[in-house]
Amino acid sequence: MTKVGYFYTDCLVPMVGNNPYATGEENSLELSINAEVYSLPSKRLVVLQIRSPFIKNKYRPFCQTLLSWVKSSKCARVVLLSSSHAYQRDDEQLLGTPLRYLLTPDLEKAVGGLIKELNWKEMEKVAAYPGINDTEKVLHIPGGGITKMLFTESCSKGVQMAVLLKFCSEGDNIPDAFALVNYLNEWLQLIKSESNNSTDTSSQWKIPSSWRLLFGNGLPPALF
Repeated sequence: MTKVGYFYTDCLVPMVGNNPYATGEENSLELSINAEVYSLPSKRLVVLQIRSPFIKNKYRPFCQTLLSWVKSSKCARVVLLSSSHAYQRDDEQLLGTPLRYLLTPDLEKAVGGLIKELNWKEMEKVAAYPGINDTEKVLHIPGGGITKMLFTESCSKGVQMAVLLKFCSEGDNIPDAFALVNYLNEWLQLIKSESNNSTDTSSQWKIPSSWRLLFGNGLPPALF
């Protein structure tokens, strides 16, 4: 995808770095910042990538700014890729696939039938007061950052949004990234899938060059 611009906001921790998608010397010196926009006109797809944490108490202003931009840009629908802490799942969430989805009411009307055909699992609601009142259920996405707020704001503002998320643990999250993007591809068919298994981590996707540095360099021989 081609970088087409930046999403300027004071809600994210400032950050600048090298091009994470460098393919050679000609583009290795490009700089990247904390929120950038990429486009793929052939798929009518625009991607906003966020690379730094939120500043405290800036969650809501960011959600409002983002949804305002979505509406002014006349985006047909929004797909939010996210995650949730695996260790905070309840008993029901421990069963089956670690992948979940949420649809706003407006998007449910448009694609609900197709999602049901995929046999996906909707994100379960959990007891608001466990052990005291198990009948009152609420949406809870621990570790999901702005996911819940952005979803509920989209519901109230009539934005067609889908949330696709995976229960993740700390550590090497590269397999989780593959699983989530394959999950997305089951629905949107961005590329021809080589496998029907959403957890397949085959090399059908182009891996960012920056992933080579994910865990730093190897141990220096001088240590031994």
